[in-house]
Amino acid sequence: MNLKLNGKVTVVTGGSKGIGLAVANAFAAEGAFVAIIARDPQGLEQARAQLQASGHNVATFAADLSDPQAATRTIERIETEIGPIDILINSAGAARRHEPEDLDASKWRAAMDAKFFPYIHVQDAVLTRMRERAATRPAGATNGIVVNIIGNGGKRPTSTHLAGGSANAALMLSTVGLAAHYARYGIRINGINPGPTFTQRVEQVLELDAQRQGISRDQALADSQARIPLGRYGKAEEVADVALFLASPRSAYVVGAIIPVDGGMSSVI
Repeated sequence: MNLKLNGKVTVVTGGSKGIGLAVANAFAAEGAFVAIIARDPQGLEQARAQLQASGHNVATFAADLSDPQAATRTIERIETEIGPIDILINSAGAARRHEPEDLDASKWRAAMDAKFFPYIHVQDAVLTRMRERAATRPAGATNGIVVNIIGNGGKRPTSTHLAGGSANAALMLSTVGLAAHYARYGIRINGINPGPTFTQRVEQVLELDAQRQGISRDQALADSQARIPLGRYGKAEEVADVALFLASPRSAYVVGAIIPVDGGMSSVI
């Protein structure tokens, strides 16, 4: 299936590992020109090497996206060096997990800085440029795509993920609200809520669950997967496939959706 993404300038935040890396690989395979943003230069180089081994060339940019000035400068660099951004996939950041009694003001704030603001800062910089271009293009044109990869923790609270879940909930609200506003400019904004997805981040969750319950890591994994209707954790590539759809003309009438990719865990209407 031709998703018509060939040549599209696509920015993937958090693209050096996990779901972000899978997204970068998927878009590059569709012929998009992919730029990855992440904090760690070494991780970026490892991601570049891995993608090059698969036959994909990508551009990499190191930046701390919790800093709004750094986010804006990085977007300016990408548009200067590569071209106008067509697609933004936000996948940067994950809040640390804490027991509720360990939460304090600094940890609540750190969760927002880890997950909410990195998305918002990049999104603000990209949306400003997409809207400016919309004024020069024909009515009805698609002037930009934003896909925020968020997480079910914003809908299903768990005791060890309250701060991070609150950041996710804020992202869902901002995603839907901005989608309704920017649709008039030919800019489509949607979100994805992955459920448990087997990446490096899940190991922290398993270790914490094992410690709390006094069981092994493997038992914690088995117990967790048993609660998923499909009986297994998701794959990063399965989340990437949904991002491809949302960024393509195949989803041209999808605006402000938050799509669960969780093996059936979201038993809500």
